[in-house]
Amino acid sequence: MFTGLIRELAEVLSFNNNFLTLKAKYKPKIGDSIAVNGACLTVVRVSTGTFTVELSLESQKILAMENYRGKVHIEPAMMMKDRFEGHIVQGHVDCLGIVTSIKQNGNSTDYIISLPKEYSKYIIPKGSVTIDGVSLTVNEVFTNSFRLTIIPHTIENTIFKRYKVGTRVNLETDMFARYIYNMFKNKENKLSWDEVDNIMARY
Repeated sequence: MFTGLIRELAEVLSFNNNFLTLKAKYKPKIGDSIAVNGACLTVVRVSTGTFTVELSLESQKILAMENYRGKVHIEPAMMMKDRFEGHIVQGHVDCLGIVTSIKQNGNSTDYIISLPKEYSKYIIPKGSVTIDGVSLTVNEVFTNSFRLTIIPHTIENTIFKRYKVGTRVNLETDMFARYIYNMFKNKENKLSWDEVDNIMARY
């Protein structure tokens, strides 16, 4: 489990034969789980100042692999004693989103992200979403897209600063939204998203 709060920007040194080697200040152990751009991966090799994770072919089909170059987001899995911030992130990328608009909005920047229709039902106004491993709040929901408002600090300290219109991103929807939707999707009395939001607020 993760929180969506990035530990650091690691540097990609190589990606060969399904093995991704990163240079980072963080020092994991072999077997540790670490989210790289939001995807939970296992550390298979450790060296001085570097570590290596392995990506299955299945993972490579799902992820925006073009973003696994230069700098990438990394976050180690939570430990029981860690302070919980952000939101509950599994490190299981649901789908790819696409940046369709980037506009300045006062002292922040609005990003519109489109996503496949079958996942849009899990995007809730003022709910949580994870983009390339970053925990964010959904400000507005449209048909098969949503708006994020990103402050300068977040842009400067993430790979958001290199996003352009057309950039693909790893997207994980909110776990509670998925669970609640599937719990009630076959019920005669359908819940509104306002009711779902009230249920989620109790946890």
